[in-house]
Order: sequence, then structure tokens, then C-alpha cells
Amino acid sequence: MAFHVVPQFMWVLVWGEAMGSKTGKGLSAAFVRTVTEPGRYGDAMGLHLVVSPSGSKRWIQRITIRGKRVDLGLGPLAAVSLAEARELAARNFKEARTGGDPLRAKREAQAAVTFEEAARKVHEIHLPTWRNAKHGKDFIASLEAYAFPKLGKMKVQDVTTADVLAVLTPIWTKIPETAKRVRQRIGTVMKWAIAQGWRQDNPADNLDGALPKVPKVKAHRVALPYDKVSGFLDALGASGAGPSTKQALEFLVLTAVRSIEVREARWSEIDMAAKVWEIPAERMKMKRAHRVPLSPRALEILREAEALRPATPATPATQAEPSPLIFPGQKPGRPLSDMTLSKLVKELGFPVDVHGFRTSFRTWAQERTTTAHEVAEAALAHNVGNSVSQAYARSDMFEKRRDLMDRWAAYLAEEAGKVIRFPAGNA
Repeated sequence: MAFHVVPQFMWVLVWGEAMGSKTGKGLSAAFVRTVTEPGRYGDAMGLHLVVSPSGSKRWIQRITIRGKRVDLGLGPLAAVSLAEARELAARNFKEARTGGDPLRAKREAQAAVTFEEAARKVHEIHLPTWRNAKHGKDFIASLEAYAFPKLGKMKVQDVTTADVLAVLTPIWTKIPETAKRVRQRIGTVMKWAIAQGWRQDNPADNLDGALPKVPKVKAHRVALPYDKVSGFLDALGASGAGPSTKQALEFLVLTAVRSIEVREARWSEIDMAAKVWEIPAERMKMKRAHRVPLSPRALEILREAEALRPATPATPATQAEPSPLIFPGQKPGRPLSDMTLSKLVKELGFPVDVHGFRTSFRTWAQERTTTAHEVAEAALAHNVGNSVSQAYARSDMFEKRRDLMDRWAAYLAEEAGKVIRFPAGNA
């Protein structure tokens, strides 16, 4: 339904006429926000707040259109405020009073929008807000694989709880994590449809009793025992992988950061003189800037990577500009993929996850050092303590972490019997 803001003077006139006086009282914003008792609460011009037994709240307008009384859905409270609901109600009231049909545009929209069209629109709307492109691809890919075959061509307002159940039942116990995401994403599409006024309910809700319980199994990333990490680095250095890939993996092990943080690392984040790598907040999982102390070997890897970096071209027409990425992939301007690192680790005979090297470091710090818990956790950019203690703990314990990372690098070199060096010319 098209949304039109009613001018203030028109609102006063229409509101007063509908209330029967110019000083009529309706719902208050505080009441709308706090009411929990299930029921229907009237305002003016047929506007009602409906509170369901589950606690959800939505707006409907009981209005007479061309001699027929209908309940017109105006959307959930989460998407439509009291003021907005009143503006919509005023517009509908005025249009119906003059012989118009407020349902016409709504019907036309409903007639055209399928679940797939709605899902792709939701994907388009949310795409700029996802942390990375992978999340956006996963959202639409999972719906394409599991939801579209059954729901794709259905009108979004016709999808029922039984239809959603038919999508989820075959995958609920086989691939539970994927199934839960598909359910959540179907629900997201339906919430958007509710906000458009095309539905009153979300068919992805209230399915718990209809689906079998799946045992909760906490999946841990497979990690290499810390006393085997130096052996992995030996195998890595002797491999025929490209220098950028080998440098990125060893740098990841030495700094104990996440794969994406290394793969997207930029030269502008490095201060060689201060021996620090500062990862900006937007690239961190916790959305908080993280300073990483660089050990002597980590600095050496950076110098090796810099030696492979093309010099700044004399003319743009002859050469490409040097990549801002420290460990670029094969495609110009693109970082290494996570799959590239993961595949190499397994090809070298180590059936572990790249992320597991963080666990290797953390276990070493716990078992082989007397490092304080909060220092080791800070090295992994983890939050420690509750919100109150975090508010008062302003230090990132950088110098203590520098000592810890230097000792980690020294331990790996000692275990290997030498400092691992990657020949710059390896292909």
C-alpha cells in the first residue's frame, strides 16, 4: 500500500471528525509500548492495536469500504509506530469516505509478488548491511536450494505454516544448522511481507512442536596440538604453494588472528617501526579495533611479502598499481580465499581447520606459560568479563601481549630447530 503522510492540519480535521469531537482521546504511545494483555485496543477511525497471546502486536483498521466493513492490516508495531498507524488510518478513512478503495493498491501488489520475488527483494535490501559478501550469498543460496523449489512460485501471502514445514522436514535432522538458517531466512522474508501489509502472521514461527528435537552438539574447530604446529610450518615451507599463500598461513599462525583478518590485511594497517598491526574495527568480528604486536619472524614475513610487491608504476598504462593487500590472491585486487588456505592445510596432510591454529596458540599459552587469562584472551581479541568489568578495563595489555607473541614465535622456532624461511621465488 502506498504511504502518504497526512498534513498536520488535515490530520486534526479528520481525527476530530472521526472521534466525534476535536478533543477526543485515543491510545497513548506509552500504553502501546507497555501493554501485554492479549486483546484488541481501539483508537480512532477504526484503528485497533491487536495484542496476541504470544505477545506480538499489530495494527488493524476496521473500516467500511464501499458499503462493506473490512479489517485492513496496517502492519506490526515493530515496523509501524502509533503515529504512522494513525497517519495510515487517516488516509484510509478519508479515501473510503470519498468513495475510494484503500485495498486496491494492496490487492494489486499481492497479485504480483511471489515468495521468490519477495526473497530477492529482501536480499537486495539487506545486502549492504551484511558484514561481508559471503553472508549475502549464503542467504539467497540457501533459499534457492531449499525454499524456492516449494515456495518460490507461491504468492507471498499464500504461504502457510504447512508449506514452511514441508521445506524444513527433509533437512531438519540431516543438516540441522542449515535448516535453522533456512527457517530464519524464510521468517525474515515473511516479516518484510508483514511490514508491507501483505500478511498478518509469520508462518515460520510456532514450528517447534511440529519439528523433531535435534540434539545440541557444539561443534569445535579441529585444532592441531601446539607441539605439532612447528612440524606443520616445516611442511608448509617445503611445499610448492605460492609464496603469498605460504606467507599468509605462517603469519596467521604467528599472530593468532582469524583467517579473514589476515587475508584482507592491508599495508596501510602496518607500522613496521612500531612493530604493530592495527586492524580497524570494521574488519573485526567484535567491531572493535585490535592492535596486534608483531614478533621478529612476523616482521620478516612482511619484508618478504613487500619484496614481492610490484614497484609503483611510472605510467598507469604500462603496469597496474601495487595491491593494497599484503597477501593478494591470483586475481588482481582480490585477497586470497579462505578455501585456498583450508585446501592447502589438508593437502599437506593436516586434517585440521585454519581457525584451529588460534586454539593451538591458546592451549600453548595455558599449558606452557603463566600468562594471565585476560592477556591470552586479549591476544585473541576476545571480550573478558561482563559488561561492567569491560567498561572499566580500558587497557588492551599490549606490552604483555607483545611478550606473549614473541614467546610463541620463539617456541615455534625452537621446536623446528630453526626459524622457518620461505624462499621468495617459490611458485
